Amino acid sequence: MDDFLWRALFGGLGIALVAGPLGCFIVWQRMAYFGDTLAHSALLGVAIGFLLQLIFDVNLSLDNLLLISILVVCIAIALLLVVLQSQKRFTTDTLLGILAHSTLSLGLVAVGFLQSQGLRIDLFSYLFGDLLTIEYLDLYWIYASSLLILLGITFIWQSLLSVTIHEELAQVEGIPVVKIRLFFMLLVAIVVAIAMKIVGILLITSMLIIPPATARRFSRTPEQMAVLSSLIGFVAVGLGLYISWQWDIPTGPAIVVAASLLFVFLFKRN
Repeated sequence: MDDFLWRALFGGLGIALVAGPLGCFIVWQRMAYFGDTLAHSALLGVAIGFLLQLIFDVNLSLDNLLLISILVVCIAIALLLVVLQSQKRFTTDTLLGILAHSTLSLGLVAVGFLQSQGLRIDLFSYLFGDLLTIEYLDLYWIYASSLLILLGITFIWQSLLSVTIHEELAQVEGIPVVKIRLFFMLLVAIVVAIAMKIVGILLITSMLIIPPATARRFSRTPEQMAVLSSLIGFVAVGLGLYISWQWDIPTGPAIVVAASLLFVFLFKRN
């Protein structure tokens, strides 16, 4: 197998490794729209990264600059959501809708402005990913981030489970609910930022939801569901990469289609 295919495979496996456990909590807490909000805001991060490169000629490779700008924007959105939720003026789904469409529109307007200035931006690759272009430096980013995320989710696992099961009871037991929720949102923001190049802005939420939803039917404990989610993600990445290579179709959508096929197949078998 060619070297770039190995890089693509290991990059996808690195994302699936952490998307599984995080996706379980997204499914349990019915926060699918939160993933969409972060994914939409990532486009604004792309525009900001290009703008910084254009204006200040930042001494970083464009890929690294985009990764940092997307991460900063996603973290800022997560922090803003926590602040707005604490005020209890609007429901969470209303806030997510406002943030998702506002950041997506701002990102599209900014990209349009940059293109009008003569800057060429391959918007398709950011929206739908391009796993086959992953370099070794991208793998270092992915696995370093994945390791930190796994350590973080392990550290807050029990507390986050308690918050997920019964938030008021967790608060009575002395668990810092707001801090736990914020930390979890930051972990999801990191995953969205590093996964953008693999499955794209519009498809990352699928990788956070479909494998956990599939694993839920076969799991008896939360830990078992987290492990199965990652394993199903591994299979989806490998199958999607094979489909993409054989039929010359975009890799990101192929991975999501593979995950969807696994969901349908295993759902019918169970």
